[in-house]
Amino acid sequence: MPRISEITDIDFDGVNHPYVPPKELRISPKLKLHRDWETEVDPVTYEVVRHNLWQINEEHGATIQRLSGSPVAMYALDLNPSLLTEDAEFVYFGPYMQYMSGVTDTQVKWTLEFRSDNPGIQEGDMFLANDPWVGAAHQQDVMLLCPVFWEGELFCWVTNCLHQYDIGGITPGSFCPSAESVYDEGIMLPPIKIIEKGEIRRDIEAVYLRASRKPQLVALDFRAQMAGNATARDRVLELIRRYGPRTVKGVMKKIIDNSEKAYLAKMARIPDGYWQDRTYIEACRPGDRRTHRVQLQLRKEGNKLLFSNDGSAGQEGAMNATYSGWRGAIMVAVTELLCWDQYFAVGGALRHVDFDPTPGTLNCANFPASVSTAPIQSMEISLYPAYNVLSKMIYPDAEMRRDIMCIGGTSQWPATLFRGTDQWGERYGYLLIDPIGGAIGAFAHGDGINTGGQSRTPICQLPNIEHTEQSFPILFLYRKELPDSGGAGKYRGGLSAESCFIPHNTDFITQDTLSSGNATPTSPGMMGGYPSTTNAYTFLRDTDIASRMQQSRMIEDTSEVSGKPELLQLRQENFIQNPADVYAVRWTGGGGFGDPFERDPVDIERDLEDLAITPAAALSIYGAVLNADARTVDRAATAKHRAAVRAARVARHQLPAVKREGSVLYAASVALEVKRDEQGTFWACGHCSTELGAVGGNYKDACILEEHPVSASNPLIGEPSDFIDDKVVFRQFCCPGCGVQIDNEIAVAHDPVLCDIAIKA
Repeated sequence: MPRISEITDIDFDGVNHPYVPPKELRISPKLKLHRDWETEVDPVTYEVVRHNLWQINEEHGATIQRLSGSPVAMYALDLNPSLLTEDAEFVYFGPYMQYMSGVTDTQVKWTLEFRSDNPGIQEGDMFLANDPWVGAAHQQDVMLLCPVFWEGELFCWVTNCLHQYDIGGITPGSFCPSAESVYDEGIMLPPIKIIEKGEIRRDIEAVYLRASRKPQLVALDFRAQMAGNATARDRVLELIRRYGPRTVKGVMKKIIDNSEKAYLAKMARIPDGYWQDRTYIEACRPGDRRTHRVQLQLRKEGNKLLFSNDGSAGQEGAMNATYSGWRGAIMVAVTELLCWDQYFAVGGALRHVDFDPTPGTLNCANFPASVSTAPIQSMEISLYPAYNVLSKMIYPDAEMRRDIMCIGGTSQWPATLFRGTDQWGERYGYLLIDPIGGAIGAFAHGDGINTGGQSRTPICQLPNIEHTEQSFPILFLYRKELPDSGGAGKYRGGLSAESCFIPHNTDFITQDTLSSGNATPTSPGMMGGYPSTTNAYTFLRDTDIASRMQQSRMIEDTSEVSGKPELLQLRQENFIQNPADVYAVRWTGGGGFGDPFERDPVDIERDLEDLAITPAAALSIYGAVLNADARTVDRAATAKHRAAVRAARVARHQLPAVKREGSVLYAASVALEVKRDEQGTFWACGHCSTELGAVGGNYKDACILEEHPVSASNPLIGEPSDFIDDKVVFRQFCCPGCGVQIDNEIAVAHDPVLCDIAIKA
């Protein structure tokens, strides 16, 4: 009889604490891996097979999308397929929700370690998994792992992940805003063999479906995933039969090797250094009015990248993510900024990327923390700082600079969770998908894309309003893009939007809010660019909307209806929306790039023509003096006004300003250079060569620092005290010599100035 401690060790190894795969996987000798491949594949065959593998992955995702009955799959594309080698290196993952594949390899490695002996991994098997401590974003993201065998050897893995409609928990839809631990949330399953020798194990499926309020829909989702895996597996086997296993495996290995070579070539052009970013989450549970700090550090030494989250707040409430979620979020940015030219083949880069989080933090939470809201909170807030640190890292290389992308829209998702009885008398629960319309942040060479989706889901699109109205008992009053919602800058961030609706063909809707980024902007700009708008809920009770509709007077904004305004909090639960109550949700836009005072008047005039900005913002944010028509820019007056604002900064502070010439080693950002002369290496203003201190220090310490209310950074940002107790400020750092803005920060007032760049000279 084994001791209790032995049983505990076996049952919970790699589950209670974040699973970090070892360098060498411990795989049972019972499982034979296919380890034989061609080291030289002719170029034509390589390209044919490579593209075939990509198409297999694409077809895999499309199969799930077409067969699933869930709007989450059809409209949000909240799924992703992956193709991995026998030992779980990524070959490809799909262009759908990138988070999901970012955690797939840890699931497969865990399965190889802990399932290869008992119950064994055999041909015809598939493993169901949604344990966030093994490798899932949250419990709703259910993975199905399929080993592909050739002549008795494990050749590769095809896997997929799909956000399930409802897998239990205290809130319908399984996002549980008030959960205090994982025990309040949906069913959680480490990898279990649900398909054995091609047959569904009904006992396992029954356990899995028993927790759901909509078991029929979840069962349909599961079968869509099963069909996706089966399709991909059959296509891989067809490819093997045509070209031979050694050739197909050789192509897989070469895809990874080539992506590694491309990554190494980029690293060779970038100086070593250290980059850091900071942002915040608000409200970890209902009634919480605090901000919770999130920090991300990136260190580059040679070819190695090391990510850490030192300084992030501790795990608490229902906002947390696990290690795999944090790692998967960062992998999205690594893929898009460093591996975009490799067709989502991130496996080669991952050979040189390490992750060193602090356990017990909100984005590396220990069991049994609540994690059901992770993707729209802690994972989002972990992803977007990664864009900033990676973009600053690659900026010194003029060619890679064009790959920079500022933080995009929906950097914190303003969730609208609604439920009740639908137009057919059936119970339902749903999350409004519209914020996936997001926005793409500005680039280092051009404006972002208005409502261009979310960069973490490259092929996503706004759902069709009619589809939503057909599926659920709501009626849209409008959906529109919002002027001034994109972050200002030399290049403007993409605009966000707002959706507004009322209940329809139902007595009422029960709502929950689940949001952050309503007080503190979470789409900050970069290198002097300004942040986008914050999220916002608008709720008006007992309006005159019914009489307006009877008179055919549709509204274009909530300000046009009469009614009683009600301020919704960030985790407000179980409030009722009646047919006369108007509800609107606004989401964040894209961050701006570069100082708005550097924006070309031609671009400002186009913005005014397109209603992308208002005349008031043209003057207050961009420093543009308009002619009497309020549509064209007075060039001479604008140049004079901008120069006067900068001169006034210098005059107000009168800091020491010494111009110091030297050779430019690197352009560290738009207005910041690393220079060297006979006395050493130093920071300098990129506009006027004013020295900003030794490279070993923080250049911001030598800058003019001005703090403003956060509302000064974007016209749509409201009063933070509506939601949080902390004071939030907008810090501008300007050259003491010429007054040009070098950078800015959004910060809680008591947090110190951030040292965001430290380049090794």
